[in-house]
Amino acid sequence: MADQEAKWYVVHTYSGYENKVAADLMTTAENRNLQDMIVDVKVPTEIVTETVGDKTKEVENKIYPCYVFVKMVYTDETWYVVRNIRGCTGFVGPGSKPVPLTDAEVYRMGVETRSVKVNYSVGDSVRIIDGPLDDFVGVVEEIDADKNYVRVIVSMFGRETPVELELGQAELLED
Repeated sequence: MADQEAKWYVVHTYSGYENKVAADLMTTAENRNLQDMIVDVKVPTEIVTETVGDKTKEVENKIYPCYVFVKMVYTDETWYVVRNIRGCTGFVGPGSKPVPLTDAEVYRMGVETRSVKVNYSVGDSVRIIDGPLDDFVGVVEEIDADKNYVRVIVSMFGRETPVELELGQAELLED
């Protein structure tokens, strides 16, 4: 089983049962010695500031209500464990066979984040190393590490054009 790679799957739950399902799933995996098969369980949340009358408070909201993300190696045993957690209604996918999320979906949905170390800053000249503008050169206008993007001003057809890229799609231009 060690040759299989753990992938992210989406599990549908009853409303309000997301945290209970996540906790029960990790406990069950521990009790059955399946920590190497059921690797991680997440309920993505975000902090929102709510204002009621003259009072403001920060509230943690679930980004995807009624869904739990499970990183696991898919086998009959892991399928059975997840399906039989109280509050779980099933996997997301056609029929009873779950479909794993792609890496792009995992990062876009905020289930996992990848950290990209950048060696450039605002005002630096960079070369685009990936995508349709591969090999174009531009100047960094803005960097947002939280959202994993950089805005670069590129000269196209004699005009200065802002282009938004992922942080890893540009590299510092060596003089």
